[in-house]
Amino acid sequence: MAPTTPSLTKNAILDQPMTMSHIISPSLTLEASNFLANTVPFLTQVPPNITTTIHNHNPLASFIGFHVDVPHSRHVAPLGKLTNIRFMSIFRFKVWWTTHWVGNNGKDIQLETQMIILDKNLHSGRPYVLLLPLIQASFRASLQPGVDDFLDICVESGSLSVCESRFRTCLYMHVGNDPYTLIKDAIKVVRDHLGTFKLLHDKTLPQIVDKFRWCTWDAFYLKVNPQAVYQGVKSLVKDGCPPGFVLIDDGWQSICHDYDQPVNDPESVNMTSAGEQMPCRLIKFEENYKFIEYQGTNFDDKGMGAFIRDLKEDFKSIEHAYVWHALCGYWGGVRPKMTGMPESKVVTPKLSPGLQTTMEDLAVDKLVSNGVGLVPPELAHKLFDGLHSHLQAAGIDGVKIDVIQLLELLSEDFGERVELAKAYYKALTASVRKHFNGNGVIASMEHCNDFMYLGTETISLGRVGDDFWCNDPQGVTNGTYWLQGCHMVHCAYNSLWMGNFIHPDWDMFQTTHPCAAFHAASRAISGGPIYVSDSVGNHNFNLLKGLVLPDGSILRCQYHALPTRDCPFPVKGVNAFAVYMFAEKKLKLLTLLEKMEISLDPFTFELLTVSPVKILPIKFVQFAPIGLVNMFNTGGAIQCMEFDEGVMKIGVKGCGEFKVFASENPVSCKIDGVRVEFGYHDQLVTVNVPWPKSSKLSMVEYLF
Repeated sequence: MAPTTPSLTKNAILDQPMTMSHIISPSLTLEASNFLANTVPFLTQVPPNITTTIHNHNPLASFIGFHVDVPHSRHVAPLGKLTNIRFMSIFRFKVWWTTHWVGNNGKDIQLETQMIILDKNLHSGRPYVLLLPLIQASFRASLQPGVDDFLDICVESGSLSVCESRFRTCLYMHVGNDPYTLIKDAIKVVRDHLGTFKLLHDKTLPQIVDKFRWCTWDAFYLKVNPQAVYQGVKSLVKDGCPPGFVLIDDGWQSICHDYDQPVNDPESVNMTSAGEQMPCRLIKFEENYKFIEYQGTNFDDKGMGAFIRDLKEDFKSIEHAYVWHALCGYWGGVRPKMTGMPESKVVTPKLSPGLQTTMEDLAVDKLVSNGVGLVPPELAHKLFDGLHSHLQAAGIDGVKIDVIQLLELLSEDFGERVELAKAYYKALTASVRKHFNGNGVIASMEHCNDFMYLGTETISLGRVGDDFWCNDPQGVTNGTYWLQGCHMVHCAYNSLWMGNFIHPDWDMFQTTHPCAAFHAASRAISGGPIYVSDSVGNHNFNLLKGLVLPDGSILRCQYHALPTRDCPFPVKGVNAFAVYMFAEKKLKLLTLLEKMEISLDPFTFELLTVSPVKILPIKFVQFAPIGLVNMFNTGGAIQCMEFDEGVMKIGVKGCGEFKVFASENPVSCKIDGVRVEFGYHDQLVTVNVPWPKSSKLSMVEYLF
């Protein structure tokens, strides 16, 4: 994945070369017992109970269903045999999280698969084929392996009392020649079909995505307190990396175990062992004693509200403060019969057969053992409105909502999973619109299609990978390293699917971790927010200053990062590219047909800024902007470009060493109209751009 520097227009269009697969119009059909794409079979021996419904006479797409004789709450139906076709899929490896999986046959599919893309075959003319399991009425679908390389679909209601035998639209198939466009087009059709969610491009992102963020979790865990948070912000501001956003993670709420007296007891909120807090339940909406006893600078002012006011007034860079809470209130839900709290009932979570095969998870074990205090769906609005109204009054701007995918484990006695989810997400959406500007949410532990299809009407930002793990939770020595690579894989591949619903958030990291530079590079090109969870005073500021600008903003890519496809994307009218290597600090010029080899040691990285070389209409100078080479997202500093009367003008966001490629030495360089010194070496023009007095662009001019 490499950020591309813009050409003379900010949104350059990339034209793909024509191939035979572009000339052939794709089609999708079910003939006899075979599913065909461009008349080429991809699923064979399709059972006679499988049905198709063509979408709006569209030959590219079809809804798939099946029927059986006996109604049940859970069905597994074979769709057809998948053999010797390479596929990429997204499946749930934990209850909360998904990742990618590849294979060639039906037996290679994993349970709880949320999406499959079958690879195209240029020789036979078969295009890419996308399979998306859906929601139909009270049932939610997933894909899984069957017998003898069959691909099966599983539909389940989550309640033994909700049964059905006929399904017409539980799976959606779509074919196309471009995998990225294929997914986008398919999810647009699903949006119109279900009518229960909005696409990412139809929503407004919260402003926090463009701010450097500090999260308290790895810094303090459950010991978080106002004084420590204040000192953490102070240490970042003092050394030139002011956060524009602070997230107070788990540890601020009033909770207790069932065997504790429901009082604001220090012992109940200072737990340190892993998972010790997970059986706890929420006992009131107000913050715990650590925050409620905070004395503001105005001595008549106490509590969370006083602390947030002091934080924002003393550190002007902080524009937003969020806090953490679980979807059900806390990990263990809400404690029953608490004054001022909505009614709740302790429910024992029940894992479906598919989820029983996922990785062992401490949170799941704790919650299954101790149950969850679930507020009934008809009262969910009281839970969210009560909690969020208190937070809004305290100056909190939004919330990170965790443990989202817990709901499906609690649906047996509440109708079924779809209706339970709809009720909770409807209440949550209303509360977020009322208290947090409609988009003040970071979704987490939400990797399942029922959240994507039902919970994203207003939520526009969400985690796309498992947690950042400083060390292997199982104690494996090399886990400090191998888990970091897994993290990047999770985030990039999940974004193919989730990036249509929510803007991908690649999670925090620590700048003193052995793989910190590896993480920093990935966050810089992720297109998502950048935040760290450093302990107070324990920072790598050299690393941070490659990510964070002096005003607390960041250089964010225009689009979220996705896995690359091994094919050329030439820019129309361009025959050469300037390629700048961030780690090696080198520039290479490549033509369209030239290749470049890069060797990397484990957990090292290279970022390539690829800039099309243009011929300026004066002296035939070859020119390509590179960007701020002191920033990981080098090309992200370039905000606009204009060539006017022999002068190349570039609007630059940020400060530091700014480079452009030029085949000739410029006559002069100016910054904001003032002539400045510049260097010219190996066809690279270098100027030092100072931080402007206000957060405006610096205009750099080159005269040839």
